[in-house]
Amino acid sequence: MELNIDRNIIIKNPATKDFLADVYYPKHQEKLPLVIFAHGYKGYKDWGAWDLMAKEFAQAGFFFVKFNFSHNGTTVDQPSDFADLEAFGNNNFSIEMSDYDEVLNYFYNHPKIDQEKITIIGHSRGGGITVIKAAEDERVKAVVILAGVSHFGYRFPSDERLVEWEKEGVMYSENGRTHQQMPHYFQFFQDYKANEQRFNIQHAAHHLEKPTLILQGTADEAVKEKEANLLNDWIKDSELFLIQEANHTFGSKEPWRESKLPNDLGIATAKMISFLKTYF
Repeated sequence: MELNIDRNIIIKNPATKDFLADVYYPKHQEKLPLVIFAHGYKGYKDWGAWDLMAKEFAQAGFFFVKFNFSHNGTTVDQPSDFADLEAFGNNNFSIEMSDYDEVLNYFYNHPKIDQEKITIIGHSRGGGITVIKAAEDERVKAVVILAGVSHFGYRFPSDERLVEWEKEGVMYSENGRTHQQMPHYFQFFQDYKANEQRFNIQHAAHHLEKPTLILQGTADEAVKEKEANLLNDWIKDSELFLIQEANHTFGSKEPWRESKLPNDLGIATAKMISFLKTYF
């Protein structure tokens, strides 16, 4: 099947800053289901094998969008590099929710989109944001969570480390791949506390009444299987699909130089497509 692929579309968000999105969809088809994919912490739209996953969705008849959150550390000119660590340090959940909304707004009225068939997918931290977005936005009709977190608060430091963070105003996390010292300004925690009810994933999950697929690897080193079990317990209409011995990125890594999906991400992608075909 011949595909239309349009990369690095500029999405403008006056509340944050410009960021990029890619679209993949089959030619010669009308009114396609929309799928929007949100990356996770220290992720970006071009990371690993996400491009191959996008193509699989398009081949299956979906209009697939992946995007960079505006403050994920990449830039419009360098979409695959952490070239703006100041933006990364100033990221927070409010910014990501705003960006998510702008992506959906941008593509909602696209002539190829069936507005009654909209799915959002989130990986890792993006999975938590996706649960909240789906609970808040009536345009979203189905949800997929890929190795998604079940609670944001547990991922902040506590006790002396929290006091030190507030005192210093910044803490750093090393990027294991690039070895960059990536800052987190204390405003990140302040934003979370100021909006703690909104950013309570459990609360959002309890109020989520849309078909939801939860995919989890049993060997995930970053998000444990129990978090997937919690999400499955909380969401009324959910299906939990475990992939044995799969890691946090389902076998993908950056860079991904092969021409096909890693086995575990291939299994996950096939399951996501099958799940959505049931409804769309």
